[in-house]
Amino acid sequence: MEFDRRRWGEDLQLLRNLERQSDHRRNRDLAVRRRPGTGETDLATLDGADNLRQALLLRLLTPVGELAALGHPSYGSRLFELIGERNTERTRNRAKLYTLQALAAEPRIQEVRLVQVTPNPSDRTRIDIRVAVVAGEAETLLNLVFPFSLEGGTA
Repeated sequence: MEFDRRRWGEDLQLLRNLERQSDHRRNRDLAVRRRPGTGETDLATLDGADNLRQALLLRLLTPVGELAALGHPSYGSRLFELIGERNTERTRNRAKLYTLQALAAEPRIQEVRLVQVTPNPSDRTRIDIRVAVVAGEAETLLNLVFPFSLEGGTA
């Protein structure tokens, strides 16, 4: 996995579910793990494809402009502009556009293969954003689902 670490980096684990993550509550960020052998607590890290999955999810969870004070004014997505909107085809098309814009800003993505936004069958105030991207020179295919609540809060 050393190759993955160089290619996609290594970072602290901030999200618990890298396949279906929609919750980025403040003050619940850092994951911990037990060190083998000593049993001491340490901060958990992610590398390789999981690091990139987390980076993509964090970009979608962060409103554009939220990190401007830290020197990243264009980081994030515009999905939060959709909070309060009805779950219509127009809203879902805007969600797809905003997702494509956010993915285009990630330099580790070579190609976006799929962005599909569908109404959630069990919650009419939620949309499910399915993403498939090709990352890195090895052309690794990454898939993730981002449930987004149009009511705000967590899905």
